[in-house]
Amino acid sequence: MNKKHLLFSFCALLCAGYSSADIIKVENFYHNGPYPIAMPIQFDSTDVQSKKFEIKDVITNHFAPSLKTANQIAVTGTAPGHDGSYALHRLSFNIENSTYATAKLNISGLENHKAYLDGAPVAGELKLKPATHTISIDYIADGTPSDSLKVSLETDDAKLISLRNDGKRVLTLADIMHGKRISSTSTSPDGKWAIVVYYNSLKDGQADWSAKLYSTADGRVVGNPSYAARWMPKSNKYYYTRRTAEGIELVTVDPATGNETVMAEKIPSGQFTMSPDESYLIYTTYKSGPAEDLNGVYQILTPNDRQPGWRNRSSLAKYDLSTGFMSPITFGHHNTMLSDISPDATKLLVMTSYDRLTERPTTLFSLYLVDLASMKAEALVTDDGFIQSAQFSPDGTKILITGSPEALGSIGKNVPEGRTPSMYDIQLYSMNLADKKITPLTKNFNPSISSVAWNNADNRIYFTADNRDMISFYRLNPADGKITQIDMPEDLVKGFSLPSTGNTMTWIGQGASAPDAFYVMNTKNLKSTEIDRPLSQQIADVELGRCEAWNFVNERGDTIYGRYYLPANFDETKKYPLIVNYYGGCTPTARNFESRYPHHVYAANGYVVYVIEPSGAAGFGQEFSSRHVNTAGKGVADDIIEGTKKFCAQHPYVNDKKIGCIGASYGGFMTQYLQTVTDIFAAAISHAGISDHTSYWGEGYWGFSYSETSMANSYPWSDQELYVKQSPLYNADKINTPLLFLHGDKDNNVPVGESIQMFTALKLLGKETAFVAVANQDHHILDYDKRIKWQDTIFAWFAKWLQDNPKWWDEMYPEKSL
Repeated sequence: MNKKHLLFSFCALLCAGYSSADIIKVENFYHNGPYPIAMPIQFDSTDVQSKKFEIKDVITNHFAPSLKTANQIAVTGTAPGHDGSYALHRLSFNIENSTYATAKLNISGLENHKAYLDGAPVAGELKLKPATHTISIDYIADGTPSDSLKVSLETDDAKLISLRNDGKRVLTLADIMHGKRISSTSTSPDGKWAIVVYYNSLKDGQADWSAKLYSTADGRVVGNPSYAARWMPKSNKYYYTRRTAEGIELVTVDPATGNETVMAEKIPSGQFTMSPDESYLIYTTYKSGPAEDLNGVYQILTPNDRQPGWRNRSSLAKYDLSTGFMSPITFGHHNTMLSDISPDATKLLVMTSYDRLTERPTTLFSLYLVDLASMKAEALVTDDGFIQSAQFSPDGTKILITGSPEALGSIGKNVPEGRTPSMYDIQLYSMNLADKKITPLTKNFNPSISSVAWNNADNRIYFTADNRDMISFYRLNPADGKITQIDMPEDLVKGFSLPSTGNTMTWIGQGASAPDAFYVMNTKNLKSTEIDRPLSQQIADVELGRCEAWNFVNERGDTIYGRYYLPANFDETKKYPLIVNYYGGCTPTARNFESRYPHHVYAANGYVVYVIEPSGAAGFGQEFSSRHVNTAGKGVADDIIEGTKKFCAQHPYVNDKKIGCIGASYGGFMTQYLQTVTDIFAAAISHAGISDHTSYWGEGYWGFSYSETSMANSYPWSDQELYVKQSPLYNADKINTPLLFLHGDKDNNVPVGESIQMFTALKLLGKETAFVAVANQDHHILDYDKRIKWQDTIFAWFAKWLQDNPKWWDEMYPEKSL
């Protein structure tokens, strides 16, 4: 046997034993190398630590993850040597596990070697989260190949681990958390150029932001502007601001030449909008409200006063680019916001807001038309708590307003008599400025409006809308009110940008099984061309399971929509546990490829995943979304239970004894509520869920305002049936499902007490439960390291109860004697 030189002792791997071990023999490897090792020039016989040079020192600190794999070849049961000189070699193989597993790596036939698991040095027992893993073995050879190599994995259950060397892998949480995505796209006024902003999520939790300048004609990248760059309204240049020793400069750039021009110097800092004629900037300024001694005893003036910054007020000012003069446009103690600037730059649409707590809606908005020449404001809409935004038509004679069905005197309302519509179901309205006539544009249109633009080039209104579990793209003709859905090659249109002239639009999209992509579309022939999909290379070797639509007709005769995900290596002869997921607010659980509840990753962990869109979600019509209001889970839970039972009945590969459910916020409430009315679930997870409608209503920052939607015109003192009897806390004794509570301990939306009190109740009742708090996190878990552990907690809980594999949970949360 040829001599190998020591990288490090591997005996530590042999100390962990398994009482009834299964052995997985590894006989096929990929080989990298040889990487010849040159002898260093020895100016001295010893180093600074008085040690003599040994060949092993050359590669002890070699950067293992950087070894290239271009020259991989498959070898079987042998360790290749070299031509007599020293060289580094790498053997590697892939393993895959869909649930948590542990193993011991055994290696013989190599005297000296160093092993890595997914690029990290192996030390002791392998702890394998669900994934496709790469195990690498590095060694130094000096000539003859070894024919006595033996590699095996020793585990307590060989069924959990399989060898995989087909070049494919499963999707993991790392794919969801890392890599390059698209943030936004914006099109130049003439449609010839587009700026696309990217963010690259790194493995340390940081993100790099960047931008590319594209030619829309051929999709070429022609520049790299600042990611904060914006297009000038009409001159086909983009602009950005930069700080100098003298102040802030406003700089324009010609995309064709890259030439820069300083448009203005020493402009004010802050947020601004440029006028359509490029002559002035409208700034939003802020003034601090009366201060309190927040380190001592302080007064809370109103429920919203608990929110940081609530006392501050916004106002508008005009900055003239030719003179550098800044003049106020609005003044007062109400917040004022810019909605739009007229195409001729002579008028503004300005919204104001103020609180009124004594009746619904508790926040009221007014919309004004401000004439900049006369500085007079004409009220267009007064004290309407249901409007959302407004913009001018291209000719400035009309305005387009978004709002809920109750906006503008409920002219767009379309629900049964006595029913309150959902405030989350957004509609479109137009107003003729000459006679103030309002026309509802989407009263009989089921999807809920997301974003909208009135296009100058063809005078059509383009918009995206929640369309069941998709975000679809539409075009509305203002002349006849006809709405046409435009077929797009993605499930979700996440953003779009229209030019002022021409027919070139840019947009970004995503699908249930496809990450972000950037497209250029011709608005005449409606053809889209994909230009970039930045995550494609990172996941090129990922094998995804199928995602299929599955709908059913419930007992009320309604079609309830949904979809399901299968594991990549799906075998219809097997029985799989099921995870059920549902909406967390009032909007559908959309077909995002990436989310905080990554369905494809759940499937990769060995589950079938059923996503249901029960009653109450917007995007299915006003009547459907109004079922969320004043029901506190009734109807919604019925749909979930019925759908889950029917899904299991129609899919024999689902183990109906191993069903889990998960939801957040309202979905967390729904998780808790479901367990009070059914025993079909074997495990449940509630993240930031509401357990008591009365306490959430009063304590959450947005508790009483959200209740304007969910409990419209109902209050704890007026409807105890709704607030008390429909709260899971008052039905805790009916729960028999193992229930995990997850909550950020600084959650201001749904305070952590909502989980604490329900966890306490179940503990006192002797029920199976667990509570994991996430320190210093709000409603969403954003901290990088904490999010990983939070996600692993979810995976481990389901593995324990749905896969009968408590090992991961027990390792994360070992039993403690108290």
